[in-house]
Amino acid sequence: MKIAVIGIGQSLRGDDAAGLEAVQRWQEQFPETAQRPEVYVELDELPGLALLDELEGCDAGILVDAVQSYAGPGTLHRLDPEQLSAFGSDAKSAHGWGVAETLQLGRQLNPERPQIPIRVIGIEASQLSVGVGLSQEVTEALPIACQAIQDEVEKLLTK
Repeated sequence: MKIAVIGIGQSLRGDDAAGLEAVQRWQEQFPETAQRPEVYVELDELPGLALLDELEGCDAGILVDAVQSYAGPGTLHRLDPEQLSAFGSDAKSAHGWGVAETLQLGRQLNPERPQIPIRVIGIEASQLSVGVGLSQEVTEALPIACQAIQDEVEKLLTK
């Protein structure tokens, strides 16, 4: 089994860097898991449609990204791709094509391709201003996000 763990975000846009930072910290905290040959780790600032290529050849994917809904900043969401649409049109991505749109397009373009299980770990963003760092709420949520990534990877590795 090949599992993709992909941190998504923009490092220069405040809490939008949450996915990147969470995956980096997970690699540091759980090196035994992150360095397994079955685990492919990627940090992607602007994946857009290239996300489909990054998932190519994988048996499962864990995508970590900042999200915005009506939850409090730092709230962790564990979502299936279908649940991303519940964030509605207000949940715009700062990286061009959003994750939900990209995955949906991939299904439409290749309906005969078996769909791999995807889990999205969303970290509720507080601010997405250019040139500022992570908010305190998102920074405090990172250890929980790292454990969520680890839990998802372990679950997939034991299947």
